[in-house]
Amino acid sequence: MPDSYESALAELESLVARIDAGELPLNQLLVNYQRGAFLLQFCRDQLAAVETQIKLLDDGQLKPWEGA
Repeated sequence: MPDSYESALAELESLVARIDAGELPLNQLLVNYQRGAFLLQFCRDQLAAVETQIKLLDDGQLKPWEGA
């Protein structure tokens, strides 16, 4: 299990780069693809949890992001 969203995203980006570059032997492709799918779902779940918390803090409304 990843420690955080950021660590999961970094590992996922690394896996995608290695797969895209053709650096993995065939026997490792499936294992790494499965790990990537797990990491992707982990990241999506983390984002959904944060979105839910924001909605709760904003009385059920997800407001547009107004970044600085």
